[in-house]
Amino acid sequence: MKQNFELMANYNQLMNRQMYDYAEALDVGILNQDMGAFFHSIFGSLNHIVVADIIWLKRFAEHEAKFRSLSELASLARPDSLDEILCDSLSDLSIIREMLDELIISMTLEVQTEDFHNLLRYTDVAGIPAERNFGLLLHHFFNHQTHHRGQISTLFSQVGVDIGVTDLLQIIPNVENFIEA
Repeated sequence: MKQNFELMANYNQLMNRQMYDYAEALDVGILNQDMGAFFHSIFGSLNHIVVADIIWLKRFAEHEAKFRSLSELASLARPDSLDEILCDSLSDLSIIREMLDELIISMTLEVQTEDFHNLLRYTDVAGIPAERNFGLLLHHFFNHQTHHRGQISTLFSQVGVDIGVTDLLQIIPNVENFIEA
């Protein structure tokens, strides 16, 4: 499981960088155009992933393992809603995205196998207390990002932008390069 999450963290960073590189080339009007997606626009969708990541990472910081790598989250306010706009510009959002991606990679390197089996107690965005398996929540965390990046790739396609290969397969090591941990 640990190796899988480390792979997902690296994939996450690679795909986010790819999305932001293409977004930076877009006209601001196109970037913010309501295209009928869950979070309306390319910018709104990129923003939502950052918002959700902050919310989840702040929850993960409360894990009984107290991951040191997540201490930098203290500088970020917890968003009040899933569609809260954190920044007015893509460049400002990109700075937060890059910081989060580094924290995610550091956390997956820091987490120990036994940590995945622990329960995480948190309060959801509606204020309802919850308690779930940390390893399964981490699966959800990465799946959520991939889900919304899939929507964003469709939005790029709708404005005539091919963002290239987004498959996880591109970073899965070949058998001869794979070392079992």
